[in-house]
Amino acid sequence: MGGNYEKSIYNQLMEVMGRLDAVEKDLRVEKAEHKEDVDRLNTRISELASENQLLRDDNARLKSIINNDSSNTSNPPSTDQKAGKPANTYNGREKTGRRAGGQKGHKGTTLTKADVEEKLRSGKCRHQVREIGNPSGGKYITKYEIDLDIAPLVTEIRIYADEKGRFNIPPGYRSDVVYGPNVKAMAVALYSEGVMATERIASFLDAAGGNALGLSAGSVYHFCGSFSGKALGSIAHLEEGLLNQRVVMTDATAVTVNGEQSYIRNFSMEKAVVYRVMKDKTLAAMGKLRFLSEFTGILVHDHETALYHFGTGHGECNAHIIRYLKKNSEESGNSWPGEMISLLCEMNRERKQAISRGDVAFPEGLVMEYEERYRELIAKGRKENPKTKYKYARKDEKKLLNRMDKYMGNHLLFLHDFEVPFDDNMSERDLRKAKNRQKMAGGFRKESGHEMYCNILTIIETLKRRNMPILENIKKLFMGTPAIF
Repeated sequence: MGGNYEKSIYNQLMEVMGRLDAVEKDLRVEKAEHKEDVDRLNTRISELASENQLLRDDNARLKSIINNDSSNTSNPPSTDQKAGKPANTYNGREKTGRRAGGQKGHKGTTLTKADVEEKLRSGKCRHQVREIGNPSGGKYITKYEIDLDIAPLVTEIRIYADEKGRFNIPPGYRSDVVYGPNVKAMAVALYSEGVMATERIASFLDAAGGNALGLSAGSVYHFCGSFSGKALGSIAHLEEGLLNQRVVMTDATAVTVNGEQSYIRNFSMEKAVVYRVMKDKTLAAMGKLRFLSEFTGILVHDHETALYHFGTGHGECNAHIIRYLKKNSEESGNSWPGEMISLLCEMNRERKQAISRGDVAFPEGLVMEYEERYRELIAKGRKENPKTKYKYARKDEKKLLNRMDKYMGNHLLFLHDFEVPFDDNMSERDLRKAKNRQKMAGGFRKESGHEMYCNILTIIETLKRRNMPILENIKKLFMGTPAIF
């Protein structure tokens, strides 16, 4: 009986163990199924995390684009929309706290009695007297009123026959009625300086002449084309002068010609500026410009790498790099961009003070100290870069660091050579006229009009640079006398 009991117990044990094995098998299957579910969930969580990070990066990138303005990029001021202000009202200059208007120590421009009396002595102004009150007393005080007296003038040209009875008519008088140099000069000046359409120029001059001129838009365009052709000799002379310069600033801006993008490039110095037409900004297009192909001096520009194939030296515009540094500081939150801006501004400030003292260069030790501080900030930037939160900002920051490292000598050339400016702002200012023309007319209809505009702008802007009377010298050029020697 004992054996049967033990056998019964054994059978029960085996039965329980079998059940346990079955349960364990079921648990293993269930565990495997749960593991697959967990793995799937973990994979999905990982995918969602990556997608979320991608969306966060893209959101930050879009916010960055929205925050772009003329203070931290090369965008024009017309794109500025900070603090809810309308376009063109944002000013990136730091407030000084000084009152608006003329500042103490600045030369005034108020016209004085002495100025007017000098103009009268020189014959520049016609003089007339208007009396107020009773002149019999003899005593009076003088006030001056300056005005323009505009009236149409018709000059009859009488051409007499020579000994053989032939009439030798000068080329300018082939037509029975022609316009004189004053009308032509004002039309050309308004086309360039006034940024007016030919129809509006014709209408304005006709109104100024008491509606007696009968001027047409076609005539205005013909005047401008004629002036452009007569200006070629003076422009060639200006280019020769540019070739003799050690330092020339250059920039380019896009314009539309017959619906296609083209460019105007300028070459600027203190006493002259030359504008040239370019189909594009490629190396091949630049090589076709005579000035660039022959220039042996230093070019100052905004990091146009194609320009490094021309000239013998290159200065980078630091006003542009400061905007890029400001943008990087806003996006990355790192400290090195702000410190680099402070260093560059300090260098420029000290350089201006040295020039005002009559110095021609910094002591070598000071230059080496500045360069070392520059390198230290680049090294600091490389340490901070991997910690930059957003991928796009980290990538842009790395590009900026690489550029400032590689072109350090070009960014700091103004330290070694005081003839090299800190920026190419002069060249940028010279291009604003072309942008105004683009906004007003929407571009040019023909390539010939594009070239005509550049030729006219070259002469007029150079006349302004040299403080030469614009209308008087335009008239001289129309009459065959070079405006610029």
